[in-house]
Amino acid sequence: MRFLVDMCMDVRVADWLRSQRHGATHLRDEGLQRLPDREIFDKAISENRTVVTFDLDFGEIAALCGQRRTSVIVFRLHSTRNAHVIERLATVLRETGGVLERSVVVLVEESRHRVRYLPVGTAGERGAG
Repeated sequence: MRFLVDMCMDVRVADWLRSQRHGATHLRDEGLQRLPDREIFDKAISENRTVVTFDLDFGEIAALCGQRRTSVIVFRLHSTRNAHVIERLATVLRETGGVLERSVVVLVEESRHRVRYLPVGTAGERGAG
């Protein structure tokens, strides 16, 4: 899988993804620290990458993008320590990896995650561990 890690995430998240043999780039890797959200989303679409972020705006952007789609993993965690973020990300990838190839928004919380298929309402929603 291929990922685009947003600026609000630590670069070590992208490093971890690469260590797991995923294609991952952090916006900082490409000097794109100030890229607006819409352009980040466009970049993810053009490069066939899933956006990894804490920014809730990406879920809304994904839902409103019509035919131009990619997946987004949005973290809503109390603890944003890298080890915790990576632990939750590992669980999400293990349990939902296949659906990321479709257009989905995965909301990651402390003890569960929810998958929302795009466009909203097309394939149902499911929650998981």
